[in-house]
Amino acid sequence: MKLRPWPSSGKEFKRWFDSLRARRRVGDPRVEAAAARIIAAVRRGGDRALLALSRRLDRVELTARSLKVSEREMAVAGAALSVDERRALALAARRIRDFHRRTLEKSFSYRDSLGVRLGQAVRPLTRVGLYVPGGQASYPSSVLMNAIPAAVAGVREVVMVSPMRPGPGEAAVLAAAALAGVTEVYRVGGAQAVAALAYGTETIGAVDKIVGPGNAYVQAAKRLVFGVVGIDTVAGPSEVLVIADDTADPRWVAADLIAQAEHGSGDECAILLTPSAALAQAVGAAIVQALETLPRAQSVRAALVQNGALIVVSDINEAFALANLIAPEHLELELRGARRWAKMARTAGAVFIGPHSPAPLGDYLAGPNHVLPTAGAARFASPLGVYDFVKRSSIIEAPASALRKLGPAVARLARLEGLEGHARAVELRLKGGTPG
Repeated sequence: MKLRPWPSSGKEFKRWFDSLRARRRVGDPRVEAAAARIIAAVRRGGDRALLALSRRLDRVELTARSLKVSEREMAVAGAALSVDERRALALAARRIRDFHRRTLEKSFSYRDSLGVRLGQAVRPLTRVGLYVPGGQASYPSSVLMNAIPAAVAGVREVVMVSPMRPGPGEAAVLAAAALAGVTEVYRVGGAQAVAALAYGTETIGAVDKIVGPGNAYVQAAKRLVFGVVGIDTVAGPSEVLVIADDTADPRWVAADLIAQAEHGSGDECAILLTPSAALAQAVGAAIVQALETLPRAQSVRAALVQNGALIVVSDINEAFALANLIAPEHLELELRGARRWAKMARTAGAVFIGPHSPAPLGDYLAGPNHVLPTAGAARFASPLGVYDFVKRSSIIEAPASALRKLGPAVARLARLEGLEGHARAVELRLKGGTPG
């Protein structure tokens, strides 16, 4: 397998670009229907349905008693890791916590010229659910990235669900959960876990919001329960777009494309935009060489064949114009004066500036969150953060003198909209009368 560079002016690029954008707009109705059936079963059957679905879909035998991870299991999980592994997790937790503390919103209030006290109260959610993927692999980094912002926001009950399997992977996930302030952990995954978090069962209490990535069924379930609970976003497969010029090392660029293509779904997207045809050719060759020794080479090859592209553009300005249309999850800039160019990146989940800032640095412990908008959602969505775990209430306190001055305009606007009851609710107070 070798990715062949395409010129951005050619028909082959246009077909690929159109298919990329169309693919993002189409869901799978079969997945949606299956997720809906699973949710309905858990709503009706509670724990019994949850355990039966885990047995049938995940081939995991659980009981209501074994569903929840004990406090002792949480406490001792770190002992199964090496000293270096524990230190790496602790370093990541410190850096993520430090970054997110800087994003805390504060309540405020003030009095305007009429003496009306106005403000906004920022309060943490009470109980949130974190979905952490598992099964074939373990993702302690997802635990840290999802749970730490919730803890920083002041959420008291942080509930994690994950289809964990006994072994080192489970130990790493539980150790991360203990570091991040998770208060409850349940060994369950899939759309059935999302349903349990949304509606509650005899063992798992319902939450206010569900966050975290997962497979297509998990994401479909999140879409379906939105409104009953809040959700962060609907996460798609990982994406990276690299804009590079002839100063970039083709081996480094190839490694970064491979890194985001190895997540395993087969739908990961890895794109290079460069004005240098020579660099594009060299990156293609470097990918072939790197895959010779990569453990997950087969799945990476499949992803790159499906959604990989080496695009030769006319200049860097065109590269940014295309990047802003694609709105990638990760955008890497390996360019002369990369920081100067970065201001042109208007739609990206995270921007990595310069050759020593690869996306994996952000995936694990740079500090900003690695839960990022995908599938073009970076046009309107933001990374997961503390702000996802708080709610805001407006504060309005008007003295009688202010209502006398503002009330007539309120009544006029209410009648302009045909809402006589609104107008009368104000005018009764202006006249000093009482209802009835």
